[in-house]
Amino acid sequence: MKINEVEARAGITKKNIRFYEEQGLLNPRRNPENGYRDYGEEEVQILRRIRVLRKLGLPIEEIRRMQSGAQTVGDGMRRHLITLEREKRNTEQSIALCRELQGQEIQVSELDAEALLARMEEMERSGTTFHNQQNRDVRVRYIAPVIVTVVMVALMAGLSALLLWAYQVSPEDAPPVWFLWIMIGLFAAIGGGVLLALLQRVQEIAKGEIDDARNY
Repeated sequence: MKINEVEARAGITKKNIRFYEEQGLLNPRRNPENGYRDYGEEEVQILRRIRVLRKLGLPIEEIRRMQSGAQTVGDGMRRHLITLEREKRNTEQSIALCRELQGQEIQVSELDAEALLARMEEMERSGTTFHNQQNRDVRVRYIAPVIVTVVMVALMAGLSALLLWAYQVSPEDAPPVWFLWIMIGLFAAIGGGVLLALLQRVQEIAKGEIDDARNY
């Protein structure tokens, strides 16, 4: 069975299938003739189980322990329920604080941030964990490299096209051909370097499980 068929049957993206293989949760056989992965019904069932557990929010390490036989499903769920209960308390306390602030019809400039931060830090010392929107906003940083890359590549391509056009329109007034190709090569190297930098950033992001893996 090929990975496309496994993806359709298990309802899990190819990227996540590869990720689970890297994490040791899935170990498909290799075809001795060509070395390709040879998936079977067993792998489909394993992926479906992983899908269930990930939808429930279980971390990879918990699933790994279950697969190894170090703990049962019940053991894993008992540990996970402790985490969920803690998150529930955190959410309830955040809701209570938000509702309290909701009743304050003031401008943000009037917000007593010092007192609130001191209060939140005290709550954190008691075990409360607040959702940090900053972690989500980090994703926005990836927009800038893409925009810069598109602009730089378009600029380099435009300059190369302009040089070629100028040479064709007025070859007698144009610089030597060797200079023309050096400049085009320089533009191509700059554009290629920018593309390579973007590719490296994308590869760093792509190493992990995609964000919607828990929402199949």
